[in-house]
Amino acid sequence: MTAADADAGALRLDKWLWAARFFKTRALATEAVAGGKVHVNGDRCKPARKVHPGDHVTVHRGQEVFDIEVLGINAQRRPASEARQLYAETAESIARREAEADRRRELRADAGPARRPDKRERRHIRRFIRKEGER
Repeated sequence: MTAADADAGALRLDKWLWAARFFKTRALATEAVAGGKVHVNGDRCKPARKVHPGDHVTVHRGQEVFDIEVLGINAQRRPASEARQLYAETAESIARREAEADRRRELRADAGPARRPDKRERRHIRRFIRKEGER
C-alpha cells in the first residue's frame, strides 16, 4: 500500500472544513486551525493534517462549539444540504449550542431598550435629571 492509496479516503483538514461549510473561505479555515480553534481526535493540529471518515473534530467558531464526527470526504464545496452529509454532530453538542443560544437571547432581552429615546422620553429624562440636581 502506497502513501497515495492511504490518502485516497483523506483530505486536508482546512479544505474539509471549507467543503463542509464550517468556514466561508479556505483561508478562514486555515487561520482557525493554525490558531488552535480546531482539534482532531482531541489534539491540536495543522491545516495540512489529513482527515479520515471516523475522526472526531471539535470546531470553535465564535461563541459556538461543534463536536462532530467525520462521515464523508468531499474535495469540492457543494450545497449546504450535501455538506451536512459529510459530518454528524453529537447530541450533547447540539443541546449545548441551543442552551447557549437561549442564554444569549435572554441576556439580549434583559439588556434594555433596543432604540434611542424619542423626543418625549428625552424631555422626561431632562426633567428627572434637573430634579436630581436640585437636592
